[in-house]
Amino acid sequence: MPNEEVQIVARSAGWRPRWIAAAVAVPLCGMVAAFGTVQNASEPVPLQTVVEPLDLPAAVLSDDKPISYFQEERFQRSNALPSLLTRLGAAEGESAKFLRSSQASRSLRQLQPGTTVGAKVSEDGALRSLWFLSGGDTVVSIDRLGESFSASRQQVVPAHEIEMRSGEISSSLFAATDAAGIPDSVAIQLADIFAGDVDFSRDLRRGDRFAVVFETFQYGGHAIRSGRVLAAEFASQKKTYRAVLFQDPWGKGGYYTPDGRNLRKAFLRSPIEFSRITSRFGVRHHPIFHQWRTHYGVDYGAPVGTRVKATGDGVVEFAGRRNGYGNLVVLGHHGGYRTYYAHLSGFARGLRSGVRVAQGDVIAYVGQTGWATGPHLHYEFHVHNQYRNPLTITFPAAKPIAPNELAAFNRATQPLVARLDLLKNSNLALLE
Repeated sequence: MPNEEVQIVARSAGWRPRWIAAAVAVPLCGMVAAFGTVQNASEPVPLQTVVEPLDLPAAVLSDDKPISYFQEERFQRSNALPSLLTRLGAAEGESAKFLRSSQASRSLRQLQPGTTVGAKVSEDGALRSLWFLSGGDTVVSIDRLGESFSASRQQVVPAHEIEMRSGEISSSLFAATDAAGIPDSVAIQLADIFAGDVDFSRDLRRGDRFAVVFETFQYGGHAIRSGRVLAAEFASQKKTYRAVLFQDPWGKGGYYTPDGRNLRKAFLRSPIEFSRITSRFGVRHHPIFHQWRTHYGVDYGAPVGTRVKATGDGVVEFAGRRNGYGNLVVLGHHGGYRTYYAHLSGFARGLRSGVRVAQGDVIAYVGQTGWATGPHLHYEFHVHNQYRNPLTITFPAAKPIAPNELAAFNRATQPLVARLDLLKNSNLALLE
């Protein structure tokens, strides 16, 4: 028995070191892992960057094919086609050969000033192909086939983009929009949107600011045309006007203030865009009779041929010649309103008594007929056969957003208002 106890003890002693070693090893491994995650350790793991050069196969250039270059140039009104081709990299003799091609010459007749022209030209000056975007979103391509050229046309879908621009008035709206890189078509829309509140012929002041969010359509990385104004802001004389475009599912709508009031007034403030007032409503010294007389309208000085717009929806009551008015258009409007447009050089095509016109329609052109010492438009505004000053009268507004459409209006226009806020905050940051 004593011997058995000794053997048992001896066997237990023989196994114990292995069991203890295993038991101790487990927490030690955990501690090593814990030490590996401690930040700011006194002995961080050393890092080493190894750079090894890699052998790349040399590029092999084929000697049997000439290198081709791509070049773009904008075609200007004053440009001649040979000089355009030369700037694109074509050799002199190659330009002459290209222009003698009947296919090329017919296609180039569609080239409009301001169009970007692309070309692929070989290193020896041989013209391989030429392309540009023509009307109707069509790409015209002229490609070399041996010693001749072939033309083709392909319809494309321009990319729709949204641009945001702002500027400050220093002399005129057009000068400011040009400086801000805003197309003229967008500037005209801007003036039309606020025409019921701002007379751009007399209300502009140096330092007035504007911001506009508008559509552009691009192809090949170039803007090819501008679209609608989506939102706009005009700040003048401590007043700020804002407009957002909203259309219902049927495509009807217009420009509204962010709270849903309709910006469209029953009448525009002025029948001519960007003109100057040469004589106001009231008593004046008559330039022909040299007497003090009451002037019952407003005269806008403008070149002969300047477009005259209907200031409100109405019906043509008279279109012809009448005494001192010269060529005259009289429009009748709902609610007892009537407008007169005098001293015209001519009338819009199809304009005659009984024809309905919409606000903003071109109805005639500035002239110097009748009692006029220079080219200008005489504009009168009558209310129930009484003369009223069109510069000061308060015009009624069109209907606002209906209550049942207000939620849809807010969802559609809030992103546009956010863009105007972004432009305004950016301008304030620049001023600071």
